[in-house]
Amino acid sequence: MRTMPHHRYQAYPRVDLPDRQWPGRVLTAPPAWCSVDLRDGNQALIEPMGPSQKLRLFNALVEIGFKEIEVGFPAASQTDFDFVRLLIERDLIPEDVTIQVLTQAREHLIRQTFEAVKGAKRVIVHLYNSTSELQRRVVFGTDQAGIVGIAVEGAKLVRDVAAEHPGTEWTFQYSPESFTGTELDFALDVCHAVMEVWQPTPERKVILNLPATVEMSMPNVHADQIEWFCRNLRNRESAIISLHPHNDRGTAVAAAELGLLAGADRVEGTLFGNGERTGNVDLVTMALNLFSQGVDAGLDFSDIDGIVGIATECTQLPVHPRHPYAGELVYTAFSGSHQDAINKGMAALKKANSDTWEVPYLPIDPADVGRTYEAVIRINSQSGKGGAAFIMERDHGLVMPKGLQVEFGALVKRLTDQSGTEMSSDDMWQAFEHEYIARTQPFDFIDHQTLPASGRPGQRVLTARIVQDGVERTIEGAGTGPIDGFVNALAAQCGVSVRVIDYREHSVGAGADAAAVAYVEIEAPEGRPRFGVGRDRNIVSASLRAVLSAVNRMRAG
Repeated sequence: MRTMPHHRYQAYPRVDLPDRQWPGRVLTAPPAWCSVDLRDGNQALIEPMGPSQKLRLFNALVEIGFKEIEVGFPAASQTDFDFVRLLIERDLIPEDVTIQVLTQAREHLIRQTFEAVKGAKRVIVHLYNSTSELQRRVVFGTDQAGIVGIAVEGAKLVRDVAAEHPGTEWTFQYSPESFTGTELDFALDVCHAVMEVWQPTPERKVILNLPATVEMSMPNVHADQIEWFCRNLRNRESAIISLHPHNDRGTAVAAAELGLLAGADRVEGTLFGNGERTGNVDLVTMALNLFSQGVDAGLDFSDIDGIVGIATECTQLPVHPRHPYAGELVYTAFSGSHQDAINKGMAALKKANSDTWEVPYLPIDPADVGRTYEAVIRINSQSGKGGAAFIMERDHGLVMPKGLQVEFGALVKRLTDQSGTEMSSDDMWQAFEHEYIARTQPFDFIDHQTLPASGRPGQRVLTARIVQDGVERTIEGAGTGPIDGFVNALAAQCGVSVRVIDYREHSVGAGADAAAVAYVEIEAPEGRPRFGVGRDRNIVSASLRAVLSAVNRMRAG
């Protein structure tokens, strides 16, 4: 058996933290959110956004509720520089929003960054340099002292240039880039050195951003790293611990959530996880995960389709149909058992008249993110009776008896098996109408009349005009009601002997469109029971049509 060369890779070291506290904690409040869509997300695009796209996305982020937005790397891109100037000079930054700009710890880049944000009311200056053991060894060719020196010199320059612009409210942020590839004690040493320069206080905190620039471990190990860092950081009350997870292992959301349990205060990420390689942590998923647990995430995703549309148009990247909370198919059930459970859950919720959402397979109410129930159940070859019944009731007003649900569900499954495609609501109605309502051979109904039976108390005589094998005729029968009289007439004058074993009726529509729908199940001397359906403005006519529908289906085999 062929195996992959797993021997080339090493297990990520665990953190010695036997008394870890994060597993016993619960998230009850959201973190501070920072969108990096316009910087980290933008730099990962095949075609980076232009000014109009960036402005549209910036406005969307503001509308969602982000209070901190990283708007670019202005010293590295003229487009980013010009965009930052546009936001400031046109006064497009709301009073409660703080922009963030990224810069490497290099003098000319730091000075250019401050030029870009000149005149802004509030700015987070995000300083970074790589600290990982691998990059020290193969990229920079320097030791730990050299890396600390770069960070400290950058921090001093940020402090000094900011002091030249007292009209702006500055917040300083430092990232030991590739934190997950850096020895924990060294990452702590670098951050302590930077804090020594910036001298933060509880009233004027520094942001220490700990990026999983490359996701290298399981989420629980990441949580251990964050808890260890928070425990050992001096002057912890003067620092905001920020997370910046990437998704190389596919667990960025879990890593961020566990990192918050471990003591972090803030999360940087993007809408739908756009970003370098496998992307950043997805802030939509994170926020709606909190929402699904009864926590106000502080971000508004009530129009998820509108947000998907803006993000797609601005980034030219699609959102996967199965993307949590936002994908086209995430509130859709194809499986028959799932459809049946959703149908019953919706009915139970309506009956309970409760505001608490409890529906199988739907962790949140689709309506809470602006979706409708139209796509909750869709029909293909994997679907069952519950899905078909749900759609027929929701879209066409037919409340089918359980037995008919089973029978019609089998028909739908047979048709989708044959086509190999999904069946739309209109297609389903056409199949139902063809199978049950439009059956006119060998019998068709024209009209009827009922009168009391002379000399027979409790009996009524029904006279019905029908068409049998293309010939109009009138039949007459007596019984305790119209259906009983009609069945007796069919037996005596048409040679059709059946027994009605179940009958249901209800109304559909309103006003000029109102009609009655009747369902009958008949049993013949030979053969299995058959359902029939009739629809008419008159309830008696609907029930007699239903009898003929069942007879015609029985005759058809």
